[in-house]
Amino acid sequence: MRLGKPVVFLVALAPFLWLAFRGFTDRLSANPIEDITLTTGIWALRCLLASLAITPLRRLTGWQRVIQYRRMLGLFAFFYATLHLLTYVVLDQGLAFEFILPDIVKRPYITMGMSAFTLMVPLALTSTKGWIRRLGRKWQLLHRLVYISGIAACLHFLWKVKVAIGEPVYYAAVLVALLAFRVLWRFRPAARARSATAGVSVS
Repeated sequence: MRLGKPVVFLVALAPFLWLAFRGFTDRLSANPIEDITLTTGIWALRCLLASLAITPLRRLTGWQRVIQYRRMLGLFAFFYATLHLLTYVVLDQGLAFEFILPDIVKRPYITMGMSAFTLMVPLALTSTKGWIRRLGRKWQLLHRLVYISGIAACLHFLWKVKVAIGEPVYYAAVLVALLAFRVLWRFRPAARARSATAGVSVS
């Protein structure tokens, strides 16, 4: 399906284009920085969860070609997370690092957000085919950091809004389901039998 990647690319880019359009046409709310912060943060999390959903989808449906969209979705998650961070650092705080750095330390939700973003940096940098070849089996181990990044991102959202209901909880529940699937799949009877026969672990 040749149109698959362009379609996914445009769908993932659409929130940014719509946000930019609203900004340039004065259609944001009375608090535009909050609008930008929330939109970029939510779409960073959505793209991250979508990338994590690719493997379960492939394993449950047998649709092997879906794997080609995982890297793109992961990079879009990093793209929106970068915009989210820049909104905070540049627009909200005005590059006042004397306030930003203490803020990161003192506010747990910002600490979690920075942790999530920091873990995404090496994943984005090593997402190319060249890095996959260079790192070999270590590449897969490195990219398991995405699980920790996802947990930190969900905690960032939950602690930011300070409510245990609604959208933040839904995203956290999706993450828990995706991680639980990986654990159950790894330890399913067929996988254990194959691991015992081959004498190797199942990834």
